[in-house]
Amino acid sequence: MKPLTVFTTTYNRGYCLHQIYHSLVRQTHSDFIWLLIDDGSTDQTESLVQSWMEENKIEIEYIQQENKGMNGAHNTAYASIKTPWNVSIDSDDYMPDNAVELILKNIQNLGSKFAGIVGLDSDTQGNLIGTSFPEALTQSTLSDLYHKQGVKGDKKIVYRTEIIKKYAPYPLIEGEKFIPPGYLYRLIDQDYVLKPINEVFVIVNYQKDGFTKNLFSLYKNNPKGFALHRILKINLSTNWIERFKNMVHLISCCLFSKDLSLLNQTKSPLLILLAFPFGLALNGYIRLKTKKPTFIK
Repeated sequence: MKPLTVFTTTYNRGYCLHQIYHSLVRQTHSDFIWLLIDDGSTDQTESLVQSWMEENKIEIEYIQQENKGMNGAHNTAYASIKTPWNVSIDSDDYMPDNAVELILKNIQNLGSKFAGIVGLDSDTQGNLIGTSFPEALTQSTLSDLYHKQGVKGDKKIVYRTEIIKKYAPYPLIEGEKFIPPGYLYRLIDQDYVLKPINEVFVIVNYQKDGFTKNLFSLYKNNPKGFALHRILKINLSTNWIERFKNMVHLISCCLFSKDLSLLNQTKSPLLILLAFPFGLALNGYIRLKTKKPTFIK
């Protein structure tokens, strides 16, 4: 069995999938599987992947499904992975030529308290996204990296498959298709740590139709999914400022979903009272930012 699955979920990204494919072909270590979850694409994705499978340069597993959104596609991936380790690479990103080699090197002899390793992201010009990890840091939860160590920017996690399967799948909410990935990561943080690696595992190339560019629209269209994440963060955090910020977001989510009963899951009436005006303001700001422009003829 190969040790690593690189998995990619995609929807109508045939125009940029070649970047990750060619980066995987160039890897200095070929001991991995590329698992591609096609989440209902209607473009040329299928024919592209079939041509790559015929080339037989890397091992590819291709699964097609009806569109279920990012979480549904990730759930399919987690249920399908058979290798001991896995890493998610977005359809608009790609890996440095030595990324698989670096990953396989750093997961060797990793103790059972580690859920995996976490590496760096860079842009296409070689600039780090955010900051690197403190040099002396040998272990941390993902949450502590940001809230205690001052690390900034997106990072790439390689998880043990048995652990990610323990906490997956993402909940699926009727009428919605997105819960922030951090929902599962925060659950894993309660029981395991990560080993920080100051090496670039992924090169990011943000697209106009991507998660980062459309965050406000995702927020507005998937309020209960975002609310679940905020409830989890409020209930697990001991930092008052972090809890307050998350309560502000939760209130905004509740206003979008028209379901204030979600606030009861935090059991924090005073915090709700203090944060409510700010949540109302945030909700108004997001509505303004996502409002479609009107044109006068």
